[in-house]
Amino acid sequence: MIKTLALAALIGALALPASAQAPAAPEMKTFTSSAEVQAMIAEVRKAHKTEPTLARTLLSLAPIRAALEYRTATGPAAVHEKEAEMFYVIEGSGTLTTGGKLTEEKRTNATNLTGAGIDGGQARTVAKGDFIIVPENTPHQYTGIKGELILMSIHIPRG
Repeated sequence: MIKTLALAALIGALALPASAQAPAAPEMKTFTSSAEVQAMIAEVRKAHKTEPTLARTLLSLAPIRAALEYRTATGPAAVHEKEAEMFYVIEGSGTLTTGGKLTEEKRTNATNLTGAGIDGGQARTVAKGDFIIVPENTPHQYTGIKGELILMSIHIPRG
């Protein structure tokens, strides 16, 4: 009985038009070498001139994705309603403000908000070697970047 139901479900899924099927899962990437990271950093250093923040995928195993973030200036503040975000500072330094309330809040998608800045919150200097975790529903923003700030960020699904 269970085998029959599973076979029927599989046949039904295969019969759906492509537009009704779930989107393809992101490519799985389970290893990135030090040389690849250094090449990514060199590439984003050249490409950053038009954007204050650039991101590149380091690792991916749905639903988890680790990204290299390259920042040279203050970007928008953010709130991820259903994900915590963990950071490791690879190079550089700046100020991370967490908590408080977004200013000029805008919804970017179903589970994320951005803002021009943060009212209140706790500001702390972050530098090479630091680890940070920002809980879901917590405003956060990097400011006061001295030259460049290179991070690894991981979004962690919660709730």
